[in-house]
Amino acid sequence: MTDRPAKARPSHARTTEVGVQYAIVPVPKLSLETAARRSGLHPDLVRRFVALGLVDADRDASGRLVFDPTAPAALARVQRLRTGLCLNYASVGLVLDLLDRISLLEAALRRAGMRSDLPPWT
Repeated sequence: MTDRPAKARPSHARTTEVGVQYAIVPVPKLSLETAARRSGLHPDLVRRFVALGLVDADRDASGRLVFDPTAPAALARVQRLRTGLCLNYASVGLVLDLLDRISLLEAALRRAGMRSDLPPWT
């Protein structure tokens, strides 16, 4: 413990976390069957993607998997990487992490006012 008093934060300071969004109305979640149907995948394959950490899902009060409305696009993306590039599940996870990192870096460049002359490749 130190003898120095704790610094008080100025009242005008705001802390914002990047990527946090607040919905005015609750966003409805998709059931496993709905997410699977919209992505064109079998529900067992969707469960496998969730278990491997390739797609995010929550559990409802009864313990069933529920997904964000953007999950069918993420599921289809995982499947395209798996079948289109013949990647195993570990490689798919790595590619998804790299693509997310590239998107963050490109967004940071746009915010900084610097642009690449090349169009985004993703």
